[in-house]
Amino acid sequence: MTQAPAATRATRRQHDREIVMLAVPAFGALVAEPLFVMADSAIVGHLGTAQLAGLGVASALLTTAVSVFVFLAYATTAAVARRVGAGDLQAAIRQGMDGIWLALLIGATVIAVVLPSAPTLVGLFGTSDTAAPYATTYLRISSIGIPAMLIILAATGVLRGLQNTKTPLFVAISGFVANAALNVGLVYGADLGIAGSAWGTVIAQWGMAAVYLVVVVRGARRHGASLSPDAAGIRASAQAGVPLLVRTLSLRAILLIATAVAARLGDADIAAHQIILSLWSLLAMALDAIAIAGQAIIGRYLGANDPQGARAACRRMVQWGIAVGVVLGLLVILARPLFLPLFTSDPSVKDTALPALIMVALSQPICGVVFVLDGVLMGAGDGPYLAGAMVATLAVFVPAALLVPTLGGGLTALWGAMTLMMAVRMLTLLLRARSGRWIVTGATR
Repeated sequence: MTQAPAATRATRRQHDREIVMLAVPAFGALVAEPLFVMADSAIVGHLGTAQLAGLGVASALLTTAVSVFVFLAYATTAAVARRVGAGDLQAAIRQGMDGIWLALLIGATVIAVVLPSAPTLVGLFGTSDTAAPYATTYLRISSIGIPAMLIILAATGVLRGLQNTKTPLFVAISGFVANAALNVGLVYGADLGIAGSAWGTVIAQWGMAAVYLVVVVRGARRHGASLSPDAAGIRASAQAGVPLLVRTLSLRAILLIATAVAARLGDADIAAHQIILSLWSLLAMALDAIAIAGQAIIGRYLGANDPQGARAACRRMVQWGIAVGVVLGLLVILARPLFLPLFTSDPSVKDTALPALIMVALSQPICGVVFVLDGVLMGAGDGPYLAGAMVATLAVFVPAALLVPTLGGGLTALWGAMTLMMAVRMLTLLLRARSGRWIVTGATR
């Protein structure tokens, strides 16, 4: 009778070690990414308001262009991890190279679109005449770094699939330091203004991409994997990414609709919404780190033909997600009097944000389950289900969000709709997880 509990505890400790070893460095890398934009903002902000406004518009466009293709990391992680579990490192790295070649192709296409259409894209934001030239300049120069960012996404997926999240952390930290130093030197030392900020970021991005490529190429040579592009492999990577692209676009639509509804509620509401959304995004990074661990661990178990191990790991990660969600929710409640003054001194904005923050805090355990199961199903390569579930969630959220101003609800009601959205996602993911249909073993799904 004592053997089973002891064995269970040992298994849990093993899962806990793996989750921590993968999730902690992944969280560090995730947090380092938005610091690029923060550093650029801090440096450009001293040039003038028009320059900072231009940077804001261009950064929004660039962030969207890159985040839409985050499937390059997710799909690659799952595919590589499966082959690692199957013991075929050569095929794992070959799969990763296909993802990197796909990233290059997508990046070249995005540059071809952005360079000539930059003024039009900037104009769609209703940018002022004074800020538009700066936004166009920054967007055009920074678009040269888009292929590098997509390579980084794909290569990060390769390393995560290989159960390595430490290298992405080191590269992200080094890239942030290089970006800050280059920005200061080119903006002020070389007196290039906002163009110097863009060039500094591009150089840092390509430097990071070069480091990733060196690491992956060395691994490919060590295991005898081909580096040349393979049309069939690239096509397979793209097909695996399409459902995740649909999922990401649906999620982006939800966030955009929420912001549009908040703007209709009034200036205090939209200001409070932006503050809360920034906090929500930071909390999401902590939970996403566990999801990243889930992608790598679940893919490896399924590749090793170990469905029981995959189920046990899934259960343990859900427990982690709930626990971390509870802790984050408590931190939000305790820190809210200190958090809001960092962003605003307007009493009306504070009063509007406070009850909505409580809603965000209460929803964190739900978010924990959602992020973890999202990662589990991505690791299983269950992209088509994730796409369908996200589209269904969007269909539930849209009327709920649009009813908020119609019924006279405020920002708290809007974040109630956001919580409903996360609850729907949790329901769809739990149903899938319990069905077991995501458990497909083997080196490929």
